[in-house]
Amino acid sequence: MRDTPNAVMLFAAGFGTRMGELTRDIPKPLLQVGGKSLLDRTLELTTSIAAEHTIVNAHYHHQKVAKHLKGTGVQVSIELSDVLETGGGLRNALPLLGNGPVFTSNTDAVWQGQNPFEMLLDAWQPDHMDALLLCLPKESAIGHKGTGDFILNEAGQIKRGPGMVYSGVQILKTDGLADIAETSFSLNVLWDKMLASGRLYGLPYPGKWCDVGSPEGLQLAEGLLETKDV
Repeated sequence: MRDTPNAVMLFAAGFGTRMGELTRDIPKPLLQVGGKSLLDRTLELTTSIAAEHTIVNAHYHHQKVAKHLKGTGVQVSIELSDVLETGGGLRNALPLLGNGPVFTSNTDAVWQGQNPFEMLLDAWQPDHMDALLLCLPKESAIGHKGTGDFILNEAGQIKRGPGMVYSGVQILKTDGLADIAETSFSLNVLWDKMLASGRLYGLPYPGKWCDVGSPEGLQLAEGLLETKDV
């Protein structure tokens, strides 16, 4: 089994309910920020890592996601019956992703600074990591209203608690997904297993990140793009 991630899974299946009327007829990843869809902005960030496979999952308005990606070489993993959440959606797409670690990413954020995928790839150490999560200090997480998700020690190992905010981008080994009984589940279930074995790690991101989960987030993202190109 390979140790270096060469596949990317982008999560785009959710309903985007916090966007209200903006997502009545369009999935949130196809909303535009600065004249470009959120999904396309995320895809552009992945180009520099030259992944062999890029997969986008879709459920809500999945036809529009598939039409948007037609001819791009990006494959769509459609979840017809129900949203499988991040863990179930990733496991459902494994036949397209292949064996070994993969990048996973949400598609509702705008970045300012270093390429997040390149940063993770440079820091990935599969001998002692089962996952490497890109995190930010709260003051750099624009539009995020929580208290934080993880606390990092000096070695980069993480535990749950108020502190750093998870950015939605990571490298993850997927073999543990086979042991989870549920069909629809969050990747938190797999992270808990990695936490117990001391193999869940975090990497601080030195730039800024905007959570585009609400109409207010769209406005904040537009402001971030006006200050500097992502």
